[in-house]
Amino acid sequence: MDYTAKLDDALNRLHEEGRYRTFIDIERKKGQFPHATWRKPDGSETPITVWCGNDYLGMGQHPVVLEAMHEAIDATGAGSGGTRNISGTTVYHKRLEAELADLHGKEAALLFTSAYIANDATLSTLPKLFPGLIIYSDELNHASMIEGVRRNGGAKRIFKHNDLDDLRAKLEADDPAAPKLIAFESIYSMDGDFGPIEAICDLADEFGALTYIDEVHAVGMYGPRGAGVAERDRLMHRIDIINGTLAKAYGVMGGYIAASAKMCDAVRSYAPGFIFTTSLPPAVAAGAAASVRHLKTDQELRDRHQTQAKILKTRLKGMGLPIIDHGSHIVPVIVGDPVHTKQLSDMLLEGYGIYVQPINFPTVPRGTERLRFTPSPVHGPDEMDRLVRAMDELWSHCALNRAELAG
Repeated sequence: MDYTAKLDDALNRLHEEGRYRTFIDIERKKGQFPHATWRKPDGSETPITVWCGNDYLGMGQHPVVLEAMHEAIDATGAGSGGTRNISGTTVYHKRLEAELADLHGKEAALLFTSAYIANDATLSTLPKLFPGLIIYSDELNHASMIEGVRRNGGAKRIFKHNDLDDLRAKLEADDPAAPKLIAFESIYSMDGDFGPIEAICDLADEFGALTYIDEVHAVGMYGPRGAGVAERDRLMHRIDIINGTLAKAYGVMGGYIAASAKMCDAVRSYAPGFIFTTSLPPAVAAGAAASVRHLKTDQELRDRHQTQAKILKTRLKGMGLPIIDHGSHIVPVIVGDPVHTKQLSDMLLEGYGIYVQPINFPTVPRGTERLRFTPSPVHGPDEMDRLVRAMDELWSHCALNRAELAG
């Protein structure tokens, strides 16, 4: 077997399809985000504006977060020193879990090193806790949810995206006595559409199912205290397990679930992804706790974020660019071809100093390749003007289709 040749074949397929991903080496500047420095392969440097980051609110540079992290690292050092079961549980971890439980109105919360691991570990563990469990999973759920459901060894049913009739039909087809769980998202990050939370909760009540929601692209940004779309819609009490991240709106790192004390206790006791993973560094936990605490009261920052997204969508629509608008903060511009998407991304970076990563298959279906912009409160009017002008010029330069403009 020529293993090197096989690797070449695999990588060449990505190049031929225009799906090969490249890393852009950037250096963020404290206090200057979304401005950063692009370090090119030839060693030269170029100033850029980041338009595809997940630090949605700029909390990764907020003084309250940095101060908390500095205090913790000065007090405790760098790492946690172990798994949560073996010397890796500190007061910083417990404080953060308490903040998260309070945020979501739950008895407890459980920290993981990422929301991906939280989804994977929890969903793959639940059948151990509920033998015979059937998981009903939205077809557009995140890869971490898909992986957790796939690995759990139990029964699964994939229902059409946000299709309540299909979900009902699948629930009706199964044994009424079987334990059930419906897994879905509040905001699907590639299109920016919302899950029908209340209707899914109604079905869960009718069929005796647990509910599991991924609020990764909503925590910090929606609801009066930033607990997500379920809080905004006053539905948190109807959700059994809430998954969230500390690496997006909260600007740090880590993931978690919030649920009943018994649910969190059982998951922490049975999930290998929790048991055998070194816990978050105390400084990271401290920074995340400070961010969660701050955003519970900073509605003005959330409002500015939504306003920025609305402005960008309105301006791009006004030029006839094919954007998807479901009313969330996600701004996807559909290109529809992987090669053109990569070319646009490269031209924006090299010609305009605008960094937006191409989104291609398998993250999105073939034919829906896109640029996904994430405007934030720290993107000012000048940055917005430069982005809109650049998109207008490049769309014309590449002779891409525009929507028919009204009037």
